[in-house]
Amino acid sequence: MCRNIRPLNNFEPPATSSEVSAAALQFVRKVSGSAKPSAANQEAFDRAVHEIAHITQHLLDDWVTAAPPKNREVEAEKARARSRARYAS
Repeated sequence: MCRNIRPLNNFEPPATSSEVSAAALQFVRKVSGSAKPSAANQEAFDRAVHEIAHITQHLLDDWVTAAPPKNREVEAEKARARSRARYAS
């Protein structure tokens, strides 16, 4: 599950709210050990995802860096190249 959490800081354009929510969902799934919580735990699970997404957005908004913004397409191609090298037969 954790490998789906991607760095979200210092991209141009900035991370979208859906990317932040997806990262929060993956984090809560990992911490709770459950991809699909029971009905009894659904409210707590959803609340945790919402709160973590909210605080993550605050972190990204306040984060300061001197590095130039990363390009999403370039970073995606680097990831594809690493994947090809890892899974080459």
